[in-house]
Amino acid sequence: MKIGVIGASGYAGGELLRLLASHPEFEVCTVTAHSNAGELITSVHPHLSSYSGRSFSAFNAKGFDCCELIFLALPHGESAKVISELHCDAKIVDLGADYRLEDSAKWSKYYGGSHAGTWTYGAPELPGARALIAKSQKVANPGCYATAIALAIAPAANIANTEDVVVVAASGTTGAGRSAKINLLASEVMGSLTSYKFGGVHQHTPEIEEAITRSTGKPAKISFTPILAPMPRGILATITMKLHANVTSEQARDAYLKAYAEEEFVEILPIGQMPKTSSVLGSNFVAMQLAVDEHTNRLIVSVAIDNLVKGAAGQAIQNANIICGFNENLGLTSQGIGA
Repeated sequence: MKIGVIGASGYAGGELLRLLASHPEFEVCTVTAHSNAGELITSVHPHLSSYSGRSFSAFNAKGFDCCELIFLALPHGESAKVISELHCDAKIVDLGADYRLEDSAKWSKYYGGSHAGTWTYGAPELPGARALIAKSQKVANPGCYATAIALAIAPAANIANTEDVVVVAASGTTGAGRSAKINLLASEVMGSLTSYKFGGVHQHTPEIEEAITRSTGKPAKISFTPILAPMPRGILATITMKLHANVTSEQARDAYLKAYAEEEFVEILPIGQMPKTSSVLGSNFVAMQLAVDEHTNRLIVSVAIDNLVKGAAGQAIQNANIICGFNENLGLTSQGIGA
């Protein structure tokens, strides 16, 4: 299949190109980057040697008429502008936020501006999602934090109060994008941790709540504190929920084991083994562990993903495989590269 990537100069776009290079069914034919148009792909992504000699092009809608599948890796608010210019019948996976939310008021509150609409939400492992994705032409890829947190909450919908969820999650600096910012300089980040978007204002909050309610039928409310970690990539999230009365630790673990028993990319780790960001690096893998704090009767879930793979490009390819009718794991791996 002929593939196009719009916005390939960023971190997620570069990861898309890396994974697509080894995909047996996809051929990347059009690659655009607004501010880097005309530059060699390897000048921005020097590790992508398979693209040697190829350059980013400026966006031109007609350049995608040959594409059967298009990935958008643009900042929020930009995807909708591009979609309005595309007139081909290609399938589309949007890594941006423009089409994730159902509630336009929440879009206005957390992002600002006009709400572009709602596409099928591309979190295949959530209940009922895979069948909807398979029938779709356009898919909104989940956010990185939202992926980790929603997968950690969903199996507990019948054993815990999903309206009392507290989340603290740390992400590497690539989660903030590639544009130059003083607070992301190595001298500022290394050896330091800091919270940001403090006080429940992170834009993934309504996305997670909608995803849980849509997939489980349970109302959801989360208190989310994100942390900038001194590492390039990876997310480690800790999620706690008040358990219903008389739910044992064995019952909680069984709920998660049952929920993800058939999922290639999600593993409930053996008791005593904890998720590590280094173990999922470069993979589409979700590593998860859980425990019950008997002192407070709260369920605690720890989850690790690579924010650029399962949290972005890998999940986008997973969704593309589904809507194109291919095996879900084509071009992807659940094996991390380790330390």
